[in-house]
Amino acid sequence: MKVGKFPMDLLELLLSKIDIRDERVLLGPSVGEDAALLDYGDRVLVAKTDPITFATNRIGWYAVQVNANDVACTGATPRWFLATLLIPETFTAKEAEAVFDQLLDACNSLGVTLVGGHSEVTRDLAHPIIVGFMLGEVEKSKIVRTGDAKDGDSIVITKGIALEGTALLAQDAAEALGRGGVAAGTITRAKELLFYPGISVVRDALTACSTVRVHALHDPTEGGLATGLWEVARAAGVGLAVEEGSIPILPECAEICQALGLNPLGLLASGALIITLPPEDVPRLFSALEREGIDAFEIGRITGPEEGVHIIRGHELEPLPRFERDELARFFSP
Repeated sequence: MKVGKFPMDLLELLLSKIDIRDERVLLGPSVGEDAALLDYGDRVLVAKTDPITFATNRIGWYAVQVNANDVACTGATPRWFLATLLIPETFTAKEAEAVFDQLLDACNSLGVTLVGGHSEVTRDLAHPIIVGFMLGEVEKSKIVRTGDAKDGDSIVITKGIALEGTALLAQDAAEALGRGGVAAGTITRAKELLFYPGISVVRDALTACSTVRVHALHDPTEGGLATGLWEVARAAGVGLAVEEGSIPILPECAEICQALGLNPLGLLASGALIITLPPEDVPRLFSALEREGIDAFEIGRITGPEEGVHIIRGHELEPLPRFERDELARFFSP
């Protein structure tokens, strides 16, 4: 198998084997749903786990952000974090302390408490790995599920694409970008996308949920915006159509992808948030996000399942591309 997420069909097959008999499990694992929901009376406990497996000097910060994002996509507030930290034998105590400090700094910035985990030096590791586990809570009446997107909803996306993938390419493929004619200034700006506007969507999600009637939230990560939209359609059993010209592709992303022969729609897109909601609520959502300094764009509509999943290019309706794996993985592991 190739590096990256399991293919959607394989994942669906594996998850279909799970038989959940505990009635307190309000939402278990399924394609497009990235966190579990557990009934705790008038409140719901939200649980999410995700690893950081690629080499980065910000691995602790990443681990908190990506797990918090998926908790927030249920309408919940991230509260408690656990981390399993595996470091290679080549690491020094000072380097281990730096990763731990990143975990603490990221948790503190989100109002999250680091409540436990595990750490060890592990044989045959080339770089550190963190497996994060985030818990959050939400009132039962305010739960949001990816699978609740509704026919007729507007599709809104925040910030733009593809923040994370563009930043990682700028960090780890700067020489290739220079050879491809990408200006040094573009590479510098792209690296900063991780922090401004940043890959956290917690504020985006909480702002939306406190302002309008949100039907679905989804954080497009591996496989980019296109895969995120496919996951929304699969989870909700709907179709959708997005306009290519309305998709906010960041200029740094467009330039870097062109230089490397990559498709921005399939590039790691953490930092953007997909929101589906009644069309009449879109202006109010835009106003609320603008007050928070968050850009937002209406890119399409949810449709009936019989209409399929499409992208509108000019006047042509075409199937939305599907990516076997993220364009970042395709570049680094051809």
